[in-house]
Amino acid sequence: MAASALWQRCLVRVLIVEDDDRIATPLCKGLDREGMQTERVKTGGEALASFEGEPDGPRADVILLDLRLPDVDGFDVCRRIRAVDPDVPIIVVTARGEEVDRVLGLELGADDYVVKPFGFRELLARIRAVTRRAQARTAAAPPVQELGALSIDRRTRSVSVDGGEVSLTQKEFDLLSLLAEDPGAVCSRIRILEEVWDPHWYGPTKTLDVHVATLRKKLGHPEWIETVRGVGFRLEVSPGDR
Repeated sequence: MAASALWQRCLVRVLIVEDDDRIATPLCKGLDREGMQTERVKTGGEALASFEGEPDGPRADVILLDLRLPDVDGFDVCRRIRAVDPDVPIIVVTARGEEVDRVLGLELGADDYVVKPFGFRELLARIRAVTRRAQARTAAAPPVQELGALSIDRRTRSVSVDGGEVSLTQKEFDLLSLLAEDPGAVCSRIRILEEVWDPHWYGPTKTLDVHVATLRKKLGHPEWIETVRGVGFRLEVSPGDR
């Protein structure tokens, strides 16, 4: 089923983590009018309780996260939620618009970063975009892939080489999973940054090279991921056999 059809049929649950009533109240009303189901919490502790504990109901499909919370730093909330749920889309919505904050938020696992004041229609479009990407990632690739000695399990987000488990960060797993969707085909740098990091990536593109280098080292063979100069990267199914 196409991602757009999934969007139309699914009730999107949005968790709004915002202590300012002046922002949260109209935002909840606006998203409710768009057919979404909103829940609003005022503290990072309440947001974390929905993910680190046993929730009373279904968890959120999208999180709108302020950084300046009264109890826990929003960056820490993002990091801890991402450790529990690697797939839930997180959009940081904050007044902190400096480049270093944008980069840190995206590196910690946020899918998008919106600076206050923001337009409601723009935020709505971003919610729909991250939701479509999450649904497309789930539908596009098989849950388990065996590529020679490499095994990728998207259900448990685990990777092994020759039967030995490889410990990857969230970004490293997402990068490997994307390359594995079409083994041997070149994936452009732009596509990787848009799908693994953010469609509005403001950080240095060097971060991609650093992650590729670390991933190669963890996989145990530098030829698992080949650099295609000026274009991007491709995953080699049987490195070392050429």
